[in-house]
Amino acid sequence: MPLEKADFTGTRATMLATLYGRALHSRSANPVLHDPYAEEAVRRIDHDFDSTGLRGDDALSIAIRGRAFDDLTAERLAANPDVTVLHLGCGLDSRGRRLDPPPSVEWYDVDFPEVIELRNRIYPGREHHHTIASSVTAPDLLRDVPADKPALVIAEGLTMYLEPAEGIALLRRITEHFPSGHLICDVHSPLAVRWAVVNRVVRAAKARLTWGVRSGAELERAVPGLLLDRQRTFFDLPGLDRLEPAYRTLVRALGKIPAFRDLALILSMHFDRTSPTR
Repeated sequence: MPLEKADFTGTRATMLATLYGRALHSRSANPVLHDPYAEEAVRRIDHDFDSTGLRGDDALSIAIRGRAFDDLTAERLAANPDVTVLHLGCGLDSRGRRLDPPPSVEWYDVDFPEVIELRNRIYPGREHHHTIASSVTAPDLLRDVPADKPALVIAEGLTMYLEPAEGIALLRRITEHFPSGHLICDVHSPLAVRWAVVNRVVRAAKARLTWGVRSGAELERAVPGLLLDRQRTFFDLPGLDRLEPAYRTLVRALGKIPAFRDLALILSMHFDRTSPTR
């Protein structure tokens, strides 16, 4: 079988680093996130993955974040399995396969056309799984997505690459399209966005971070009806005890400094246009 080409740059290229990190960690003993799909995808793609800039514990950090998103998604699906999942900026992530949701879930993976084209060649089609080849900020993104069910919106490693006005417009379109739903996303603070120039993966991809969000409360103010349920920092996530000792000590020290502690947050939010108290 011939290898697939993936000559991406900019934001699109960062997904290759995420994929590679998950594949590397998945091959380790007792991984935080077992992802055989990422391992297979890396084998199928003709790309110099060493050029992604991943070093040291980066793969573990990527797996820790991915596991947190998997757990939050599984928790929501268990609470309500009759939903439409909108996986924004999906890249080559295999979450829809790893979690294997029930047939009551209609799952939509969304990314740029060239990314979806590669994704469709790497991953075989599945019933109740769909792909949308589009920028997530396209005004007609939701045109063909039914609005007859609550939504579960997942945006991992996406918001920080959006222009602020476009990101807010996207969230408003979602809350206006679906009757109700939940949003699971991560955000970077304005300080983290400014410091992204020293991030090896961002530099290697020649990407640029543009949207800094200080807290879930900031999104509440920007998007009517969107309410924060919980926010966690990277320092709150399970698995940090598996970092190399020197790195673990550094992470624990930084986690005690507010400006560093809030560099990256994972937000769980909800909206409900049907609620009489709205």
